Amino acid sequence: MDYFVAPHSIVRTIWGKSDTVLFIFAGAAAEFALNKAVDWLYFTGKLPADPLGRLFSTVEYARRIVFAERAAAEQAIDTIAAIHGAVEAKRGAAIPDWAYRDVLYMLIDYSIRSFELLERPLTAAEREEVFDVFARVGRRMGLVEVPDSHAQWLVARHEHLAQDLSPSRFTTDLFLQYRHHLGGLRYGLLQQAQRLVLPAVVRQMLHQSSWSWLRPLVPVYRRTQHLRVARWAINALLPAAYQAQIQALDEPPVLRPV
Repeated sequence: MDYFVAPHSIVRTIWGKSDTVLFIFAGAAAEFALNKAVDWLYFTGKLPADPLGRLFSTVEYARRIVFAERAAAEQAIDTIAAIHGAVEAKRGAAIPDWAYRDVLYMLIDYSIRSFELLERPLTAAEREEVFDVFARVGRRMGLVEVPDSHAQWLVARHEHLAQDLSPSRFTTDLFLQYRHHLGGLRYGLLQQAQRLVLPAVVRQMLHQSSWSWLRPLVPVYRRTQHLRVARWAINALLPAAYQAQIQALDEPPVLRPV
């Protein structure tokens, strides 16, 4: 069977474990809030109204692409493009192409950062594989100026971090929504997790320290991640209402028509 992502790909390993996926979206949630195109996420009102629901919706599409047969994965990508196209039509303006690339770059970067934090360093070939999967997603969506290699992406990613991020009133509001929907304790956990994966420039814009009391626990997690207590510690990042969805991240998704 022809898959969009090969069955033994490191990308499936990364996106097939709830712990890693949660750290990917902890990082992305912070950087999203700084993006100069974040106002697009507010246009429909869905993100500030239900940031956790939007997180799992995004996870579902990403995992569908990673685990599905090629035709189904490409259909999911086309559906994402169509959804954004409908939003553009309602607003009467186009989402900047660089904003789409920014999302791809975040998924590449935080996939690598989260796996290396919780598991082990990736090889150069594995990093290239992570890049290739999301670059192909971008090209399927019709994006231009997608880099051709991981090395080129590193340069583009550095430029994005320098040019496309800036604190705004949306940044402040989105973090207030995170706190509202997570509660004070889990919001604090989220920020500690973010410090472990965010690039320095993102942390600085958010006035976050590089120190996290979770950091000394990472080596312990690596040795005990198969134990129930380690699973509980990671799952505690999100409310109990989402526990079933968190646990489902450890299994290949049920691929229903989109």
